Amino acid sequence: MTDAMPNRMPDAAAPDRRFPTGPMPTPLTLTPQERAEAVAAIRALPAELRAAVAQLGESQLDTPYREGGWTARQVVHHVGDSHLNAYARLKLTLTESNPTIRPYEQTLWAELPDSQLPVEVSLSLLDSLHNRIVAVLDGVGGTDWGGADWARQWTHPAQGRTYTLDTLAAMYAWHGRHHTAHLKLIGK
Repeated sequence: MTDAMPNRMPDAAAPDRRFPTGPMPTPLTLTPQERAEAVAAIRALPAELRAAVAQLGESQLDTPYREGGWTARQVVHHVGDSHLNAYARLKLTLTESNPTIRPYEQTLWAELPDSQLPVEVSLSLLDSLHNRIVAVLDGVGGTDWGGADWARQWTHPAQGRTYTLDTLAAMYAWHGRHHTAHLKLIGK
């Protein structure tokens, strides 16, 4: 499986623990308010993820959030992996003409030895990484970058779709909320 997330609604009769915050949004354009909310969510993620992890005991870090799902530890490291890719995609989108990004096998990445490291490794990474992501996104809305840059495109070859910088902001704001919600499911 590539890093594509199914874009579907959970069954209303039975909450879908895979998608506790609903489907991943993929809008091509955001309003200024939606854009500001997405950037705010990206800015807040490291602290929110850290708070969700703080509620878990050591044994819960190695507990899956659902049957057949990743452990809390794998989720935290996956967010680090995914948002490293988001940062690269962001910079490619702003510096190249419609770059084709490189998908990755997220399930296989979650099985590599670094997924067993203490979660603090990825939490610290996310603190620094999100400072950089937000600095770039804030700059896109500032005087050095024009508003048209939010419409810059990038292509995901595995999905066969072209997205925009607005899409990237919406997707990764959702991604952080999505996995923070997974951590909150542990023990419920």
